[in-house]
Amino acid sequence: MLVSGKGGVGKTTLSAALAVAAARAGRPVLLAELSPDEGGPSTLSGLVGVKEAGPRVVPAGPNLSFVRLSAQEGHRLFLEETLPVKWLAEAALRSRALRRFLEAGPALKEMGLMFQLLALLRLTHPDGRRVHPLTVVDLPATGHALALATLPRSILSLMPGGPVGRAVREGLDLLQDPARTGVVVTTLPEPLPVSETLALVGELKDVGLPLSAAVLNRMPEDPFTPESRAALERLLETHGPHRGQRALERLERARLARERLAAGVGVPHWGLPELALTGMALVERLAELLESKLEGAASRGGREATP
Repeated sequence: MLVSGKGGVGKTTLSAALAVAAARAGRPVLLAELSPDEGGPSTLSGLVGVKEAGPRVVPAGPNLSFVRLSAQEGHRLFLEETLPVKWLAEAALRSRALRRFLEAGPALKEMGLMFQLLALLRLTHPDGRRVHPLTVVDLPATGHALALATLPRSILSLMPGGPVGRAVREGLDLLQDPARTGVVVTTLPEPLPVSETLALVGELKDVGLPLSAAVLNRMPEDPFTPESRAALERLLETHGPHRGQRALERLERARLARERLAAGVGVPHWGLPELALTGMALVERLAELLESKLEGAASRGGREATP
């Protein structure tokens, strides 16, 4: 499950809440952070109570693990798989020239991140069950979902064969398989964020990334029934605007945003309320609200090993 959206729409909090909700339902979940700044602070780890975020998988609670994907770790794993003995890979990574080369181009960095994710998803127990049957990946920005899909094509045009080509093809097949991968896009109930999200949905379709759900975050509470809203409209026509006019206008924008999103995505769309909570408390509450939605999605045919 790839979680994508513009900055400031609650994407990282949603990623944590989705992972916690699935873990509560009894599914082993790996919550993965894909960050452009691997050495910077990790907001996502703090939302699930992990104090040290790094390239090694660490426990974050019952049925929940956390990892911060690292291009360097992916490069190491790739070299270990490709070279005949492990010490050759370690020696290669100690080479400053090779490290500079691997870090120089964005394509090589993205390839390292993808290969680490692939390595984690390949892991199985002795009985053949997947170690990470469900993976939730928090993407850093809208464009990274597209970059993950377009990057393999760029690399394949240069290196269609060999170990690099095989690994990239495996990653591309995984990303484009709707039985194993789904993108969850999140936005706010306002005209511009919804327009940006609908544009993203079109771009995802163009690159073959399957969309699984859309989330409208911070939906304002609407206390009105259709009857009471009609009575209020009549009252406003008689007495004119009042101090609650802006709140009413925001409710109307949210309603229209939800209608536009529903008409444009063609997948389940969920609304999450605006809550006076932050941090782990917000994640826990959103996870409670998401549990029933995830159960409904699973009953309609859930995805296995979803990155």
